[in-house]
Amino acid sequence: MNAALRRAPLPAAEDHAALERAAALVAEADALVIAAGAGMGVDSGLPDFRGNAGFWKAYPALAANGTAFMDIASPAAFHADPHRAWGFYGHRLAMYRRTAPHAGYQLLRKWGESRRHGYFVFTSNVDGHFQKAGFDPLRIDECHGSIHRLQCLGPCSPGLWPAAGFDPAVDAGRCQLLGPLPACPHCGGPARPNILMFDDRDWIGERRDLQAMRCRSWLEQVRRPLVIEIGAGLNIPTVRHFSQRVVLRHGGSLLRINPRESEVGRLPGVGLAGGALEVLGAIDGLLGAQRA
Repeated sequence: MNAALRRAPLPAAEDHAALERAAALVAEADALVIAAGAGMGVDSGLPDFRGNAGFWKAYPALAANGTAFMDIASPAAFHADPHRAWGFYGHRLAMYRRTAPHAGYQLLRKWGESRRHGYFVFTSNVDGHFQKAGFDPLRIDECHGSIHRLQCLGPCSPGLWPAAGFDPAVDAGRCQLLGPLPACPHCGGPARPNILMFDDRDWIGERRDLQAMRCRSWLEQVRRPLVIEIGAGLNIPTVRHFSQRVVLRHGGSLLRINPRESEVGRLPGVGLAGGALEVLGAIDGLLGAQRA
């Protein structure tokens, strides 16, 4: 698969000199910070919900009554109609389970594992695809939580548990969960995903706090890491802010990959306009040519 990527032509929209600069940054780096937003999963076939138009295209049942992403992705939606809220999140859970991470994940993992100080992943994605692609779970910081963990809607306790035992059947046409709601094992009340939602005061963040602590500890041990930021937009700029902090506090450079808004501004580094898979494949092709 990697050989096929190396034979692929460079993205027509990319400047070859910028790609060469990006390949040089990867080759010279002794540590990689992989910062991924929703655009990272597009090449795997996942929607990125770019605005309400993209969200409603993926969920026409919610478009029918004008339910925006911020409306359904909230604890209030679970309290008002948990079967409807789980219609949305249950559909996403099933989609993430059946979808395979694209080959770009393996390229990033290969690059990271070959660096002297390794890698760390910071992602706003809740899909668990970095773990699915074989990345070390102890080197992943999921800043918005994970759909593969559940918590009490109340919450009655700080406990979390795996979603592995929950197999949601969803009527996609109505965005409704069919069958019983997942229940809290402690109080028997309804459960929700352990995801940081909009206007969310009840998210149990201890698991993520531990991940963030590991990330900070690792960053203190490296110097001048290369931040490879992929698919992170400006609408919810959590990943972009993280990338900027790492470069400013720890030195190093930024490689920003995004179909739009790929400029790095005054930060050292290079921006490449394109999708994750095509750009990562093009960079890997140049790295392969350098090794040959």
